[in-house]
Amino acid sequence: MPELPEAETIVRDLRSRLPGRRVRDVEVARPDILAPGLTPAALADGVRGRTFREIERRGKNVVLRFDGEVRVVVNLGMTGRLVMASSPRAAELRHIAARFRLEDGDALLFDDTRRFGRLDLYDAEGWAERSAALGMEPLADEFTARRLHELTRTSRTPIRNWLLDQRRVAGVGNIYANEALFRARIDPQRPARSLARAESARLRDALREVLAKAIERRGTTVSDYRDGTGAEGLFAHELQVYGRAGEPCVRCGRPIERRVLSNRSYFFCPKCQR
Repeated sequence: MPELPEAETIVRDLRSRLPGRRVRDVEVARPDILAPGLTPAALADGVRGRTFREIERRGKNVVLRFDGEVRVVVNLGMTGRLVMASSPRAAELRHIAARFRLEDGDALLFDDTRRFGRLDLYDAEGWAERSAALGMEPLADEFTARRLHELTRTSRTPIRNWLLDQRRVAGVGNIYANEALFRARIDPQRPARSLARAESARLRDALREVLAKAIERRGTTVSDYRDGTGAEGLFAHELQVYGRAGEPCVRCGRPIERRVLSNRSYFFCPKCQR
């Protein structure tokens, strides 16, 4: 499932191509990718004739901001992709769910094989309310070691699960939670409130480091993720625990283990993450 680095990579790709361009029309081929209550006609009416002003990210969401402070918020789900029709790889897309046709003849395509992604339409007030329900951005200056430690004090939730809660930290999913906890030498099962201040500091630094490196490598392609040009991300080659069950730990050589917590796999080194 695309997480913060994948959404950020797509945002940066589209930011160089969309602002200043005007939407001619919107075609929705698969209405089930629209948020509840949003119809294809309402989406088209909301953005037809509007100009892209900025492409932003909030958590795992790609935010298409138009003039008039109208926003289309795209959650990529598990297999969602945003690719320009003029991209050489656009011809590879086989499950196009929506097309934002531009006046210059190009189009922004939303492709989603499994159709777990969502498109929603917001005005300024609606988006402010939705954004306020999300947690802190882990790459923001406000996300300090002290703040992370304060946020975890009242929670018995396993720290891996705590990191996945978008109401607490926005944008972190299973891949980067696993990787950050390994780098911080913290057992994923430990209650969040059990972390000492020094451990919270290590986790904060590890999380920011792994997210920044993944953005630099244009995301992690395990199966379906593609960037805004349709290319695969390269960070999968640098994963240290995720998906490496049975392989030797890069630190100590002991086999990486896979276990299940709340119906989701996690990966860790039983020696380095006691």
